[in-house]
Amino acid sequence: MLEKLLSSYIFESFQIPVWTLLLATICLIWMWNSGRKNENSSEKVEDQKSTELPITNENVIELHANSRQKITKKRKIKIFFGTQTGNAKMLADNLCREATERGHEAEVLDLKTYDPEDNLVTEGENGVWVVLFISTYTDGTPPEGSEWFCKWLEESSTDFRIPKALLKELHYAVFGLGNSLYTENYNAVGKKVDRFFRELSAKPILPVGLGDENVAESLKGGMEKDFTAWKKEFWKKSKKVKDNDTVVTDTCGTGKKTCDGKCKCKEDGGKCSSEEEEEEEEGEDLYETTTEEEDNAEELLNEDGDGSSLQTTNGVVDLEDLGKVMQTMKKAKVRRKKEESAQSTGEPREMVTPMLKKALEKQGYRLIGSHSGVKLCRWTKSMLRGRGGCYKHAFYGIESHRCMETTPSLACANKCVFCWRHHTNPVGTEWRWKMDDANTVFQGALDNHVGLIKQFKGVPGVKAERFAEGLEPQHCALSLVGEPIMYPEINKFIELLHGKGISSFLVTNAQFPDAISNLVPVTQLYVSIDASTKESLRKIDRPLFKDFWERFIDSLKALSAKRQRTVYRLTLVKA
Repeated sequence: MLEKLLSSYIFESFQIPVWTLLLATICLIWMWNSGRKNENSSEKVEDQKSTELPITNENVIELHANSRQKITKKRKIKIFFGTQTGNAKMLADNLCREATERGHEAEVLDLKTYDPEDNLVTEGENGVWVVLFISTYTDGTPPEGSEWFCKWLEESSTDFRIPKALLKELHYAVFGLGNSLYTENYNAVGKKVDRFFRELSAKPILPVGLGDENVAESLKGGMEKDFTAWKKEFWKKSKKVKDNDTVVTDTCGTGKKTCDGKCKCKEDGGKCSSEEEEEEEEGEDLYETTTEEEDNAEELLNEDGDGSSLQTTNGVVDLEDLGKVMQTMKKAKVRRKKEESAQSTGEPREMVTPMLKKALEKQGYRLIGSHSGVKLCRWTKSMLRGRGGCYKHAFYGIESHRCMETTPSLACANKCVFCWRHHTNPVGTEWRWKMDDANTVFQGALDNHVGLIKQFKGVPGVKAERFAEGLEPQHCALSLVGEPIMYPEINKFIELLHGKGISSFLVTNAQFPDAISNLVPVTQLYVSIDASTKESLRKIDRPLFKDFWERFIDSLKALSAKRQRTVYRLTLVKA
């Protein structure tokens, strides 16, 4: 009967089956419902757009409700530097540039011109972040111009009349610059400044970073790499700090794996909070740091290691703190194992880092391989123009325009206060870097020197005959920055010079007596005499060796036994 009803016609004059009309009605109803859903969806999108805050420097950007809550608030950052050689300022400028690119209001200030007594407290009250780059100078002292800042911090932290919560509103970060070869005073200033800040209740954005000029021993391979790793961690930590010193949390699991990594946090290029938490726990240390807790952790445990009699100089520590102490010690031991493993299994690093390369090239050096260099002496340029030459011309008749000044080792064992190379060279007490063979260094020095001479072709005042003679050097002064006898193949290098008919004039700083004794004969051997007493030599040369005076005396004895032309070169420093 149903089949008969559906197949019947509505009107005899207009023959349309009932089933056709019924199907058409159903389709119209479906289309009408679909249209209403699209309208509602559009209205929701419009409502969502209307409630979003405009993306400006003054507002906090709130992401999708199902995405991770991020805060990209514009901050005021004051970046201070205390420097002796300019490295701290260079790093400060680098961070300032990146902070500006990230939309923050940043400026770089010299500690010489800053009065902490009048300004430092108000920085925290005004929501200003303070970042400090400071190096360690002679005997663990601050660099020139930074003494008052460090002294004020120290006195404020120890003065019972000054409240310990003086800097409680201040967020800060410290990056120290030093050299681990000075073991007793390595980054002493940076560590002290960080401690003074903490004692005045300032809030560290991250632990103090320790930049190490010692490429061979640095955790990351040199000052620049230490800074890069610290800077990365700085920006990472800064995103989690609010003005009230709380950490920005995540809506998807708040750092726990409640979402199993299936949340929508990745829509805007982010990461699931559970993934970031896992990375932080399992990842290696990004930079070398120090904290008071880590330094004192081992002292908090008794000899049996059970912590049952935890004590510090401030009194007895509750057993409740034992877990924290043990965790700190565990992290320190893991880091030390990683460092030892990296140093024992890793290949030697290159002596010249990108930062050193840039600084040396700015001074006119042509670098050879990974540890050598050549540069035109000003007397070479002078004699090319027909003017006077250096003392070797007056004393020995050597023509300066035919002299090549080079060194097979840019590293030195001293950091002399009078160094005219601006302390841009690496330092060390032994060879621990990658080494280029003597033939590579020799040919590189020759080619680069000739290349520098060729640049004077057609220069007004340059004598044509002297220009032609300068293309064939006859003398070599091994007296550039660094200590040439540190190079393991120095004897082979000298033999290559003599084999080409090039005389050799080598200058050493009297810290390697054995190398002097084993040195093959050179045309003339110099030893720099910079001071007459042990104390004055320590202050002027700032040697790395603890037995520097004994080495100095033994070097003079070795020089007298050479049975060749030798010279004591006296250094006069204007007081």
